[in-house]
Amino acid sequence: MPLAPYAADPALSRGRRHALSTGDGRGERDAFQRDRDRIVHSIAFRRLRHKTQVFVAPDGDHFRVRLTHSLEVAQIGRTIARALGLNEDLTEALCLAHDIGHPPFGHAGEDALKRAMADAGGFDHNAHTLRVLTRLESPYPHHSGLNLSWEMLEGLAKHNGPVASPPWALAEIDADFPLDLHGQPSLEAQVAALADDIAYDNHDIDDGLRAGLLSIEQALEVPLIAEGWADACARWPDCPDPLRARELVRNQIGRMVADLLAESRRKLEGIGSLDEVRAAGRPLIAFSDAMAAAERGLKRFMYATLYHHPQQLAVAEQAERIVAGLAEAYLTDPAALPPEWRARLPADEPARTRHIGDFIAGMTDRFAVARYRELVGPVEMPEGV
Repeated sequence: MPLAPYAADPALSRGRRHALSTGDGRGERDAFQRDRDRIVHSIAFRRLRHKTQVFVAPDGDHFRVRLTHSLEVAQIGRTIARALGLNEDLTEALCLAHDIGHPPFGHAGEDALKRAMADAGGFDHNAHTLRVLTRLESPYPHHSGLNLSWEMLEGLAKHNGPVASPPWALAEIDADFPLDLHGQPSLEAQVAALADDIAYDNHDIDDGLRAGLLSIEQALEVPLIAEGWADACARWPDCPDPLRARELVRNQIGRMVADLLAESRRKLEGIGSLDEVRAAGRPLIAFSDAMAAAERGLKRFMYATLYHHPQQLAVAEQAERIVAGLAEAYLTDPAALPPEWRARLPADEPARTRHIGDFIAGMTDRFAVARYRELVGPVEMPEGV
């Protein structure tokens, strides 16, 4: 399928920080296909299988973690990109990489790390994604980082929109390889952002019901869910509720994707190039006003009933304790770092604290718990950590 005129074209890429050697014999792939493959083969991507999505070390193999969430985002993103004539490879790469900067225990871990690093500029998981991919993940002999394309790095930096005040980690990368932080991102990056919303809005309902922290009765308080449930009941009157709930989630994803496609096609009328996308001054991939309002209502419900459920908050409190305890332990005694990290420890601040923050942010949930028990003391966490 030919690309739309406003799609990102790998043949017109602005390049990479480090030029690629010619004739490397590694297959006939374009710039964005290489980006996707580099993400998939990275250690940071593999670690996502043991990082929290919603439930910390869920008791059971059927709940989502950062890795499976990222795969589901990529599936939704590819579907949207294909329908709009956008570059599927860039969209997929952005979706797969968007959560690589998350520390252990999701947002609870990020809150604790942000406080621990306050005097060194704090911590931001989105900026840390780019730090991982341009500084910390270093499988090549001649440079640090994965040496991703400009379009890939720009999309990760701005997938939630232009960045007026970049955190320190992003500011450093932008100074080295300018990413036009104040302009609008590519349509592929805009798709990745909303594919993320669609995925977790709906799959978290599935996991919440499966975990028993949500009930169908509670969920029906949300008009969007109530409409979908009524449709599922009408279509499958004899279906057991657990299967009907799965149908609800599938249909709701479909409704949100269809709405996004219709509204985005309307906004893209008259747009003839990627330069016009960047100059538009507003996102062009979007829900309709009605769906956007319904999606915000769904988010409010999920925060009130699932993300802030007492059981979730109790585990989050322990998770914050672990990350804060590890930060204090390593800042007090950097000799506790592994030899390879200790050997690269900067002598001065804020680089010293940031280096320790890099180490902690890369931990999986279970590795963080093990190090805490080794360095600090016992801690109670769900079975499986």
